[in-house]
Amino acid sequence: MTRRVVVTGMGALTPLGNSRDAFIEGLNESKVGIDQITHFDAEPTGITVAGEVKDFNATERLERKIAKRMDPFSQYALYTAVEAMEQADFKDGEVDPEQMGVIYGSGIGGLTTIQEQVIKMNTKGPKRVSPLFVTNSITNMAAGNISMYFNAKNTSQAIVTACASANNAIGNAFHHIKNGYADVMITGGAESSINEIGIAGFAALTALSTATDRLRASIPFDKERNGFVMGEGAATLVLEEYEHAKARGAKILAEIVGYGMTSDAFHMTQPDPDGRGAIRAMEMALQEGGLTPADVDYINAHGTSTHANDSAESKAIAKVFADNDHYQVSSTKSMTGHLLGAAGAIEAVATIAALQNDVMPVNVGLQVKDPEVNIPLVTEASRRTKVNAAISNSFGFGGHNAVLAFKR
Repeated sequence: MTRRVVVTGMGALTPLGNSRDAFIEGLNESKVGIDQITHFDAEPTGITVAGEVKDFNATERLERKIAKRMDPFSQYALYTAVEAMEQADFKDGEVDPEQMGVIYGSGIGGLTTIQEQVIKMNTKGPKRVSPLFVTNSITNMAAGNISMYFNAKNTSQAIVTACASANNAIGNAFHHIKNGYADVMITGGAESSINEIGIAGFAALTALSTATDRLRASIPFDKERNGFVMGEGAATLVLEEYEHAKARGAKILAEIVGYGMTSDAFHMTQPDPDGRGAIRAMEMALQEGGLTPADVDYINAHGTSTHANDSAESKAIAKVFADNDHYQVSSTKSMTGHLLGAAGAIEAVATIAALQNDVMPVNVGLQVKDPEVNIPLVTEASRRTKVNAAISNSFGFGGHNAVLAFKR
């Protein structure tokens, strides 16, 4: 018998707010969490805005002695995992530690730690490098810290597929339960790369928006878009085998039904301009979920606000959903910026919220739709409608494509 997989907990830390509810409220109110960079003096980079997490205090959910021994990306991951597990509300004895695992994504990992410790080594000598440098910087420590905190003794893995990392992590966790390897999985993605080297590196690629107006910097599908805006934060989902969740009376938030994963095998940073890998990934997710293209009501697009992505993705969506007369598309990156390896995680939360509330996020800031974008976009007037099935796209440097399919 096929094992079904449901979502029973969610946690979020985003530029729109430091909790799941604050994030969803911000989406529903079409708030823009992008503003002037405050983490450092960004003027020399030529980039002025980002989607920073604001007023973050890890000790609101974590013990100080635990938090201070982590890079911010690990803090973000564990902070949201605590919120998600609180919502899942496991009672003593309701989950076997050996049946609970962690698969977690991050595009870059502990970049803040790497930058700080390289500077320290160059200015004060190699003997001054922190003994926590390695453990704080390696990408797998988000998964490791979550596993240790919750005594999760099944698999513990890190997924690094650039901006597809979180979707790949969630999809792999979904398959881990579906295929009988675990009953509960803690999964998602975290990123903290708004620092000198992170911004300078992406600026050197000419990937970032140079706009100074925070409301016109991240404008997916707009004719005037000129690059993505860096964001930071995390989101965590608790996935659970359906019968396991049902037996303990858990509140089911949504069902994850399909997962598609492909590679463009095309270019280090550019997507296949015809979107062939994206098309296959969307088709795979629908097929596994027992969905036809006509069943889908909402698509949370990767929608980075770069010319190449938005053009290729819209072509791919238009082809897959050519016979669907009611679906709508939006990119929440217009409000949060691009959280790199955490993007798919916060966008999974956004997609599930659309299913729960029958309210789709709007393409905030869109003024002049690019003529190349031949897909129906969510507007303020069209956002409130029944949402029974949805997909969420994530595509990453290196040609990674990952698509998740959800049902209410």
